[in-house]
Amino acid sequence: MLFEPQTAELRPLLRALDEFVREELYPLERPFLDHDFDVLLPAIEEKRRLAKSLGFWLPQIAAEHGGMGLSLFEHGLVSEVLGRTPLGHYALNCQAPDAGNMEILIEYGTPEQQERFLRPLLAGEVRSCFSMTEPDNPGSNPTWLSTTATKDGDDYVVSGHKWFSTGADGAAFAIVMAVTDPAASRYQRASMIIVPADTPGFHIVRNTSVMGERGQGWASHAEIRYDDCRVPQGNRLGAEGMGFVIAQQRLGPGRIHHCMRWIGICERAFDLMCRHAALRQIAPGRALAEMGQVQAWVAESRAEIDAARLLVLQTAQQIDREGAHAARDGISLIKFHVAGVLQDVLDRAIQVHGAMGMTDETPLAFWYRHERAARIYDGPDEVHKWSVAKRILGRYAS
Repeated sequence: MLFEPQTAELRPLLRALDEFVREELYPLERPFLDHDFDVLLPAIEEKRRLAKSLGFWLPQIAAEHGGMGLSLFEHGLVSEVLGRTPLGHYALNCQAPDAGNMEILIEYGTPEQQERFLRPLLAGEVRSCFSMTEPDNPGSNPTWLSTTATKDGDDYVVSGHKWFSTGADGAAFAIVMAVTDPAASRYQRASMIIVPADTPGFHIVRNTSVMGERGQGWASHAEIRYDDCRVPQGNRLGAEGMGFVIAQQRLGPGRIHHCMRWIGICERAFDLMCRHAALRQIAPGRALAEMGQVQAWVAESRAEIDAARLLVLQTAQQIDREGAHAARDGISLIKFHVAGVLQDVLDRAIQVHGAMGMTDETPLAFWYRHERAARIYDGPDEVHKWSVAKRILGRYAS
């Protein structure tokens, strides 16, 4: 196996996490899928405390900040295990967008910002959200923003309309991408501003319905209005105009997290598909697994999942060794390739389950609803294909 030396060292951790996911988190999927958050939230908080006591906490964060100190490659393997349940990443406090916000605050936060916002986030005492996407502007062009942060004395006044701010429901603060210098070049117009949720003018309009499901808490996407939210200029992250640069720096590692989580989803879907096919009788004494089409889906899914995993781990290793810029081709390739594999594997698993696949008796329908967006967020497939092809062809031209 290509990655045998690294995976051998991680095997005890991965086995322990696999047991934790199966024994502690799978039983909580029923209240989650039934939207019974009154039952789920106290139970999942108990599992978070258990994970923390076992040392399964902040796998993506350096040990000096209280995390497990895993490399991006190592965290990718952990992320696959956690991705097998919708509750996995939250249980270890490495869910999006908090994981990315932690990294931003560690890299760019002032001591005051880290004490007020980062420390409780690392401890799991609060949650945060990332407010970038706007309903009136294309998410595929993140430099085109209407939200502004205007200087007034020692403050910024933040005004704008955002949506798909993941986890805003119940979050303590938002990191908002806002235009601070409309006259600057398009890559230097925006800055990241921390806006506490209790700031006057911070209004959650609603949790946006995703294919009929609004969600709750960290498992939701909110529409937010910033109506003249006044915050100190000291709430800016990094230098003014660095918003786009900071966002780009978090995207490379973030896509590894996403892609390995998607592979975890694929593995769970594959397991459910194979179990159902082997046990489901379509006639007396005849299992669904005997159907040639089902066998073809199993073979295709196995090959596609394994190939996708190798591509992602290869990219993670390159980022660890050389940085995200050197790995930008791989980052684009894994984003659209793994998202496509995820969609295909989920679709096959649902088809094999028949009518049950459309219900919430398994997590398949939940993932099908929410992970269809994998081909859209963090850059749509088409943009990644265009950008990587342009770079490759450019090298031939030169």
